Amino acid sequence: MKKIGFLSFGHWNPSPHSQTRSASDVLHQTIDLTVGAEEFGVDGAYVRVHHFARQLASPFPLLAAMAARTSTIELGTGVIDMRYENPLYMAEDAGSADLISNGRLQLGVSRGSPEQVIDGYRYFGYVPREGTDHADMAREHTQVFLQVLEGEGFAEPNPRPMFANPPGLLRLEPHAPGLRDRIWWGAGTRATAEWTAQQGMNLMSSTLLSEDTGVPFHQLQAEQIQKFRDAWAEAGHERTPRVSVSRSVFPITNDLDRAYFGRETRSADQVGILDGGAARFGKTYAGEIEDLVRDLKEDEAVDAADTLLLTVPNQLGVDYNLHVLESIVKDVAPALGWR
Repeated sequence: MKKIGFLSFGHWNPSPHSQTRSASDVLHQTIDLTVGAEEFGVDGAYVRVHHFARQLASPFPLLAAMAARTSTIELGTGVIDMRYENPLYMAEDAGSADLISNGRLQLGVSRGSPEQVIDGYRYFGYVPREGTDHADMAREHTQVFLQVLEGEGFAEPNPRPMFANPPGLLRLEPHAPGLRDRIWWGAGTRATAEWTAQQGMNLMSSTLLSEDTGVPFHQLQAEQIQKFRDAWAEAGHERTPRVSVSRSVFPITNDLDRAYFGRETRSADQVGILDGGAARFGKTYAGEIEDLVRDLKEDEAVDAADTLLLTVPNQLGVDYNLHVLESIVKDVAPALGWR
């Protein structure tokens, strides 16, 4: 394991029990959490994107603000739902955020998960082409996005422009060199992981797989990772890909930790139905430091990945989440080979 980051879903709720009672709270606290995490040596700060929900929805202004307050930590998404995206406008936003960060952007994209409304992407003006479905549309948007990130000109210039143009066809600006190699696909199956490798994207795998073969979650995910790497080698890409997995990890070091997560010490994989098919959900890791180290060492997918993303309970506030992250990077991660 080379890198550790946190992943925030950015929930907010007006309940008095929540430390994030408004969208403003979530946005400002995400920036503050990123600043604090960088001070502890955390490698990455990632945000989840959901529409029509009391969660983070427009990542690029937030990523740019996070970039302006930090200098070394990677900044990313896990994931952007490509069914909702105009890929050209997204490329401009991503290019700007990446340049502000000096090349620290790591963008996770995907088909997305079940949303709060039915066919929400239609409200954004996107409808699958005849004979295709929403998943096809997400991949089509992604293909366009990846192509324009290459930085090649494709648009015919106006012969009488307002401002002078460089020669040849024009590309989107601002262009962020290297960003194309820092795009990840959130894959929910082994087959999708192979497709991800064929497209030359890094692999992002969460605590959910939308298939189940009866083996423990971490073994199924490790198989997914191996299939990705095999497909990458077969495709002949020149660079070495990156692979991340997400886990919920909570060291119990005091009474407050025990009150919040003591019951999760008995957590186990769950099997359920998602989008009409079987799905396997990974367990939460909670316990004393030595127990966490033992359990995570036995996690085959954590061992196979180069990046571990820690899902944080953002509604518990910045101070508590910094406490969790500090406990992990100081007491748990070094025993797993981090740094």
